[in-house]
Amino acid sequence: MLCLTGCMQYTSPERNTWDYYLNGASFMDMNEESKIAKRPIYLGNGGKILTATNNTKQLEYGDKATNDNMVSVQYMTELESDLYDALRAAGVSVERAGTDVVVILVRGAIMRMDVAEISSNGEKLLGTIARILRKYDSTYLEIAGYTDAMTDTTAAKRMSLDMAERAAVFLARKEIKPTRMFIVGRGSARPIAAQDSIGRLTNRRIEIRIAPAR
Repeated sequence: MLCLTGCMQYTSPERNTWDYYLNGASFMDMNEESKIAKRPIYLGNGGKILTATNNTKQLEYGDKATNDNMVSVQYMTELESDLYDALRAAGVSVERAGTDVVVILVRGAIMRMDVAEISSNGEKLLGTIARILRKYDSTYLEIAGYTDAMTDTTAAKRMSLDMAERAAVFLARKEIKPTRMFIVGRGSARPIAAQDSIGRLTNRRIEIRIAPAR
């Protein structure tokens, strides 16, 4: 029986090539200071800043800071709506955090159970996210991996960073510029569920935090 390209299992490229795909990404938390530091690299690689002056919906009132903020809020509201409509699946949620939008992807929804690799379902979900991020390209992305509670904190950090990097490489191969990315592995920090048998599965996750580039 012949199997066309569409039914092939996704496989991440060899690890020794990840630096190539992630060239320009920052391996640190995304905060106001790191976004300011990243801005010259972002702009130098064709990145666009979100302001009222380059927005098609011109505002006729208010000062520049107020208008820029209104444009950012509207832009991120539309982004949130598109993500919410496109990502209605088990193990996936879209949340608002101030101006930012956070996509939470439970590990079981996007990774294979038997090996550290993106699953067929994960390929579809991350592909959908990439499509929307290409549309809303005036944004920074923090891609953070998390594990459940582990005794070996070093191993937890390593595993969580592996998840984050795999997702980042996938997105980079889908034309999401790595100069938009902050990539971190936080181990078992910031649990979002109890550390029981069910909660542990929820705490193993990737969070993609999307912020307006300003």
